[in-house]
Amino acid sequence: MHPLHDYVAKQLADKLKDRRVVVWYDERREFQPFVDEVRGGPRPASAPVQVAVAGTKASLAEYAGSLFELRAAVEPLVRGDKPETVVLYIPGLAHDAKASVLMELEKAGRTWKPELKQLAKNVLLQKYTLGVVDEMLPFDRKVTYDDLARAAAGNSGAEPPSILKSIFHDASGNDGLLTAWLASDARDAEIASKEATRELTKLVKARLGLDLAPDAPLAKLRAIALRYVLAGEFRLDLSCDAPASLDSIAKPQTKDEESAVREIARRLRAGHANAYAALADRVEQELGLKNAKLPPGALGSIDTFRFEERALLRHAGNLIANGKFSEALALVADREQSFWLDRDVSRKAQWEAARRMAELGSVAMDVRKAVNKTAGDAAAWLEAYVSKDGWFRLDQAQRRLEAWVANLDEEPEERPLGVVRRAHEDACHAMAEGFTKALVKAGWTVPGALHQTRIWSEVVADKPRPVAYFLVDAMRFEMGVELAERLPKTSEVSVRAAVGALPSITPIGMAALMPGASASFSVVEQNGKLGARIDEAFLPDLASRKKFAAARVPKLVDVALDELLSLQPSKLAKKLDGAQVVVVRSQEIDHAGETGFTFQARQVMDTVIDNLARAMRKLAAAGVEHAVVSADHGHLFFANDRDESMRTDAPGGDTVELHRRCWIGRGGATPPGCVRVAASSLGYASDLDLVFPASTGVFKAGGDLAFHHGGPSLQELVIPVLTVRTKARESARPSAGPITAAALPEAVTNRIFSVTFTFGEKQIMLGATGIQVRPLLMAAGKQVGAVGMAIDAQLDRATGCVKLEPNKPVTVAFLLSDESAASLRVVVLDPTTDAELYRSPTDIPVRLGV
Repeated sequence: MHPLHDYVAKQLADKLKDRRVVVWYDERREFQPFVDEVRGGPRPASAPVQVAVAGTKASLAEYAGSLFELRAAVEPLVRGDKPETVVLYIPGLAHDAKASVLMELEKAGRTWKPELKQLAKNVLLQKYTLGVVDEMLPFDRKVTYDDLARAAAGNSGAEPPSILKSIFHDASGNDGLLTAWLASDARDAEIASKEATRELTKLVKARLGLDLAPDAPLAKLRAIALRYVLAGEFRLDLSCDAPASLDSIAKPQTKDEESAVREIARRLRAGHANAYAALADRVEQELGLKNAKLPPGALGSIDTFRFEERALLRHAGNLIANGKFSEALALVADREQSFWLDRDVSRKAQWEAARRMAELGSVAMDVRKAVNKTAGDAAAWLEAYVSKDGWFRLDQAQRRLEAWVANLDEEPEERPLGVVRRAHEDACHAMAEGFTKALVKAGWTVPGALHQTRIWSEVVADKPRPVAYFLVDAMRFEMGVELAERLPKTSEVSVRAAVGALPSITPIGMAALMPGASASFSVVEQNGKLGARIDEAFLPDLASRKKFAAARVPKLVDVALDELLSLQPSKLAKKLDGAQVVVVRSQEIDHAGETGFTFQARQVMDTVIDNLARAMRKLAAAGVEHAVVSADHGHLFFANDRDESMRTDAPGGDTVELHRRCWIGRGGATPPGCVRVAASSLGYASDLDLVFPASTGVFKAGGDLAFHHGGPSLQELVIPVLTVRTKARESARPSAGPITAAALPEAVTNRIFSVTFTFGEKQIMLGATGIQVRPLLMAAGKQVGAVGMAIDAQLDRATGCVKLEPNKPVTVAFLLSDESAASLRVVVLDPTTDAELYRSPTDIPVRLGV
């Protein structure tokens, strides 16, 4: 036969296989020659004949003036439970859908009303391009089955087979061909030498509706077509009038042409990303769009040009600056898959900063409203702060924002950042002021709350041995909540709040965590030094506390977090041999804050959480499954130094110690905006007085006043108490398939950089499901960075986990938090078992600023 016959036969055979009975209406008798070919001989009087349709055997019954006669002829073939395969061909008659004599057959089987030109077009497009086919099948010219059969067979003489299809042999269809031509001039010479320009212009006209002169240079034709496509998509996406510079660019006139413009622009971005970026930038410049004044809300959902992304980011910033945080969050969520952001991690990082600013602003507004409505005693304030969706979320949102901003090469716009920082400070100020008043009214007690001095006796002492006791300097409550979320799902974890001892400074808070503190604890001065007294022991510093603990707790091992993380398993096992209590000390947060380097402090604070989790898993592997984690105090941390109006003169008098948030001494005057409490009123056997700013102000105590503690705010005074059981497990790789990494940097030259991960191999991943993973940056046994963003995947910001689907590449942006690392490895963990699923093969040097 010929290609047209084969194609029609296949369409018919597919319908027969589907429903076994096909009622075929051919009102214009276009397909009679095909039926004659299938029958292969003269038509019998009325009886069905056996035929073969594309390898499918069927009975063919043909209409000859009576549908009743036709129905009677096929009735014996279809009346059984399983009807035979039958084609009822009805030429010259229109289908009556409401009163058809054959309705029962039509409902049980399939009704088919094909159009000859459309089927022929599908066949011809395999050989010719769309423009040529449209000329062969003009709307107003009648062509017969025989004409089309000859054309499909290639012997019509009207047109040679497509030259363009042979040139673009690797392109998929007409849209793929046009996309490949627009993306590159690599085949222009071949198009010209083979005289295929006319065919190309026909295709452009047929698919896009754009008239191009076939005698013009191909470069010029491409530039015109590209402006038409990109300007067309941009204009279609706008909800306002287009800039005047687009008036000279023709518009698509039909829905099909509009769809083609959108599809080819999409294909350019999806399949030719590098070329698209350069081409779009050139068209943007040619059309003068970079500085176009358009309403941001009218830019639609597709960023055809680079300027749109930048204009929308400015708009997000303006929304944040005007307190429209929900609108800003919606805009960020809508644009996070923009072409320009997926290609440029630094731009995506700016959008992530906008998201975090909007989140902080939103939480700050919610907290401020809640604070204004809060009444009751200090216990009510504590509950509001530490409940599941409590005010601690404000601290969490602020830390996440400041950690992110600290790592950006270019800080976000000053105005929106300043607005949310002020909103955070205002909420903190209101919280501190209200809670301090409640404390004063309650006689400086929080009814029903666990006090810091009872943590050893009520929590640690009851734990099975061996037990690890983590003493984390300056870890506030929200960080404890996040630590719990980052532990393996197999761990048994609980988090509760405790109220710290005043003043909330390290010598006092750390001493309050010691054994014996629940029975005897005072804040005293001895030989000019401030410290805590437990029984007869005076504890002014770390050395005295370590000596005291060793004397009180048999088989105690004391180790710094940094040392624990760096020890090899064999050396760690030797160090812990026989230990009943392992005290793990972490001073990273407080040390970073007290050094005065706000930028570095935020980076370090974000890595300590994961390193604590890693230390617990390492101890579990060494046989120490139980752990208790707590802190000496929390902290307040603002983006900048305290304004002069927030600084208060010290009380004077006999000063024992002066800190930014507390004065300890005797006598003096209580400055305005401060509160004084006698140490004896706090239950201490002491003649000292303590003076605190009543809100978030600070004393003029020198140093950087962005990070501070010592006072009675919720952030400083409320500490987390985590009880954890981490069962030791064998690390095992998943049986479903491996994880591979691409685009690993030769060196880390920016704090934010991206890596692409793929889960599984095609030959072994059939039926596999996705997995949750936690990508990390590791150096010398410590975590030095984590995922900040994910492209084409959801990121759980609380846990740092990303879901990988089988064989779908996912790009994640890492945030290097510890700049002291000389080199690092990219590691991927199973968050449930802590099994290592991937590790980069070599160390990657860190060369920031290169």
